[in-house]
Amino acid sequence: MEDRPLWQWSACDLVQAMAERRLSAREAVGAAVDRMRARNPCINAVVDDLGEAALRRAEELDRRLAESGPAGPLHGVPVTIKENIDQKGRPTPNGVTAFRDIVAPEDSPVVRNLERAGAVVIGRTNTPEFSFRVTTDNELHGRTLNPWDERISPGGSSGGASAAVMSGMGAIAHGNDIGGSLRYPSICTGATTVKPGLGRVPAYNPSARVERGLLAQLMSVQGVIAREVRDVRLAMGALVAWDPRDPWMVPMPFAGPPPQRPVRVAFTRNTYEFDLHPAVAEALETARQALSDAGYRVEEVEPPLVRETAREALSCLMGEVRVLMEPDVRKYGSATINAIFDEYFRQFRPYEGDDLLAGMARRARYVREWLLFLEEHPLVLTPFLPVPNYRWDRDTEGAEGVREVFAGGLYGISMNFLGLPAGIVSAGMHEGLPVGVQIVGRRFREDLILDALEAIEQRVGVMAERLFEREA
Repeated sequence: MEDRPLWQWSACDLVQAMAERRLSAREAVGAAVDRMRARNPCINAVVDDLGEAALRRAEELDRRLAESGPAGPLHGVPVTIKENIDQKGRPTPNGVTAFRDIVAPEDSPVVRNLERAGAVVIGRTNTPEFSFRVTTDNELHGRTLNPWDERISPGGSSGGASAAVMSGMGAIAHGNDIGGSLRYPSICTGATTVKPGLGRVPAYNPSARVERGLLAQLMSVQGVIAREVRDVRLAMGALVAWDPRDPWMVPMPFAGPPPQRPVRVAFTRNTYEFDLHPAVAEALETARQALSDAGYRVEEVEPPLVRETAREALSCLMGEVRVLMEPDVRKYGSATINAIFDEYFRQFRPYEGDDLLAGMARRARYVREWLLFLEEHPLVLTPFLPVPNYRWDRDTEGAEGVREVFAGGLYGISMNFLGLPAGIVSAGMHEGLPVGVQIVGRRFREDLILDALEAIEQRVGVMAERLFEREA
């Protein structure tokens, strides 16, 4: 660790070094800001440079450390915030040019909780228009590149977050996820994440003019992307702090009771009508073996109603989107995003009226079946996508492109519909690029998911280290 540049250090190592007075917050934040300003012109991950304010905050934290100790568990850790949540005094454009003058009157719970834990925000990251694509590009800020290969998508909608953290622009990146927006970027860039379950991390944008639709409230969650699993765990512990502005928030501790051993893991390779790429199959097998060797009891068992859940989720969500979101997309969106929405609506028939109400009612059946399944198998190892990665603009390539990267992510959207937590970690490489797998878990047991992700990471290694070696 000590012989690596500070911008490559994990959040855990930074916190420990600062607590031991071997490192100042000014040094840690300064290194991340310098890296951001050197690397970001090539990547375009950070679209709002807050470096000067970050350095001032770091100096304040150094004074506080000397006087009274660390500010919190993330004392002095440089982080980024996705540009679709509110940060006081900064725009919240959500990737839309027409919204660039919407300035947040107050901090969202995520920003408040991270800063209360001692984190230092160095910049805000790019997101696609309306945060509703599986890649990251918009007319306001332009395209974010994948630091591994500019031809490959950095993922979406938290593609700016994943590209930033994997490039060393902060140790932790905030992101959010309504259908895979934390997990697509982690798959594409070799980062790691856990999509929290419903009610875990408080969310609210003070700048919002109206409340979000019910499905958006049930499916969308806030989280983080990091280079190492232990950093996701560290940051998630800070994010779950109570905030009464979110009516879905459940004030529970992040870590639950020790599970009964051995932990049973259901394992599936099934990608239904989508062909499973050999590299993804190999990554799944590597993950399965790593878990088995770590003491987990892995059994090849099909989880319930995956395809049906995904189809229901997409038709319900598109029904809500058509009513509550489409008018703004048509009025303010680019030709590109409008063409993508046309394809969404063609492929995923939006429920209307009674059908939408009935579909939302049927959600309870899918949730019930999964909760019963998780009683027997507390964790489930699945593909996330049937392919290792995809071209940066694949979702603009008509029906085939949307089908491959959006419809193919049925293990992604279904977990949002169910409100279950799900994590991503790399379990191999293909043609010089990382290949990820997903682990799903019980409600409020993100900690058990992270344990399993860590077992895989210990077998395969931290992908960012390979990226940094290649850059050197």
